[in-house]
Amino acid sequence: MFCFMTGKKTGTQPPDRREVLRQALDALESMQKKLDASERTRREPIAVIGMGCRLPGGVNTPEQYWELLAGGRDAITRMPEHRWNAATPQGSGTAGLVNAQAPWGGFLEDIERFDAGFFGISRREAESMDPQQRLLLEVSWEAIERACIDASTLRGSKTGVFVGVTTTDYSHIALNQDPALLDAYTATGSALNVTAGRIAYVLGLNGPAMAIDTACSSSLVALHLACQSLRLGEADMALAGGVTALLKQEPFI
Repeated sequence: MFCFMTGKKTGTQPPDRREVLRQALDALESMQKKLDASERTRREPIAVIGMGCRLPGGVNTPEQYWELLAGGRDAITRMPEHRWNAATPQGSGTAGLVNAQAPWGGFLEDIERFDAGFFGISRREAESMDPQQRLLLEVSWEAIERACIDASTLRGSKTGVFVGVTTTDYSHIALNQDPALLDAYTATGSALNVTAGRIAYVLGLNGPAMAIDTACSSSLVALHLACQSLRLGEADMALAGGVTALLKQEPFI
């Protein structure tokens, strides 16, 4: 005996084309909503809620920077006498060439000063830190304060750090000194990638942290990447900016 069997119902009705069309339209509407949301996110305005700065001309706040610009004041000054090691006579060698050929520039006040203890950094480590790292820590903290945010509340947050940085003068100075003075802090103190990582480490931030070197556009690219990171949801907040400190005499010749 043979049995002819099937799991399909015989004589089933064809699918309801109106129902199929309704489901297709619902799917299109859902996809359109997702596309619209994605487009809105890409164009979402970015709010700048705090700023900090250190600039030539005694500018230490955004308000002082605006006054400098609005007043058309010239921030270029003659080279401070203590700008480089006093042991190098101004009338000889590289320092003499600088003094004779390019005695003018934009200089930051007290660039050598830093409150290491405030950031939980030992004096020994601070001595090996590129002043660019010190400046970034200070202005980052000030930007957070001006945003009326308690820095301790950012620990563990998805806050990103994007730093435009290009000059490596301090690493040259550090590596050309007496080898006996090199220590464990020399590498972290002079590496450009540490400029962003140190801020993230000190503040306990868990968002992206990167140093960007695209020459003169470094700070602008850092801002671009910060905005992109916010819109993609990689970061909820971001610290973005740049730093440049010419610490050797040769660039001034």
